[in-house]
Amino acid sequence: MTIRLTLLTPAPGPALREARVDDDGPLDEPGRQQAHAIAGDLPPADRHLSGPSRRCRETAAALGVDPAVDPALRDLDLGTWRGRTLDELATTDPAALAAWTTDPAAAPHGGESIDQLCRRVADWMDQLPDDTGRVLALADPSVARAAVVHALTAPPYAFWRIDLRPLTPVHLTGRADRWNLRLG
Repeated sequence: MTIRLTLLTPAPGPALREARVDDDGPLDEPGRQQAHAIAGDLPPADRHLSGPSRRCRETAAALGVDPAVDPALRDLDLGTWRGRTLDELATTDPAALAAWTTDPAAAPHGGESIDQLCRRVADWMDQLPDDTGRVLALADPSVARAAVVHALTAPPYAFWRIDLRPLTPVHLTGRADRWNLRLG
C-alpha cells in the first residue's frame, strides 16, 4: 500500500514576520485566521500528526484537527541562535552564519546540523509502516524541506534551495525507502 504523506507548514507568527530564528512563540491573530481559512481545503487523512512546536500545534487547532504530537517532527534545533534575528546574526557572527548556510555539517550555534536534521527526517519517513495510509502532518518548514531532500535523494546542501511559505502542503507518496514528491 502506498503511503500518502502531506506535510503542512504552520501558519505565520511574529518570529517569521520579524525574520527571527524561531523561539517557539505563538501564532498571531492573522496567522490563526489564515489557517482557519484553509481548513476546508485539507486533504483527506487517516491520521493527523504534529511536530511539537507551539506554532504547529496552534495551527492544527485553528484548522480544527486534533493531531498526535510526534517528537520526530520537531523543528531544527538552532541552539544559541534561538530567538535572534537573521540581521543580528549577520552582524554579530557573519562567518558562523555563512558556514551554516553553505556547509550541511556545520552547527556553529551548538544545535543540530542540516545533515543531522535530514537524517532524522529520512529515518522517520522510512520507518512509517507500508499500511500507514493517508497522513496529514503539521511540520515546521525545516522538517518539510528535509523530507523533500530525502524524497528526491538530493544532497543535503539542496535544503537551502527549497523555499516553503506558511501553510504550504508538501505531498509525498512512497513506501519502503522510496519516496516521490507530488506536485499540484
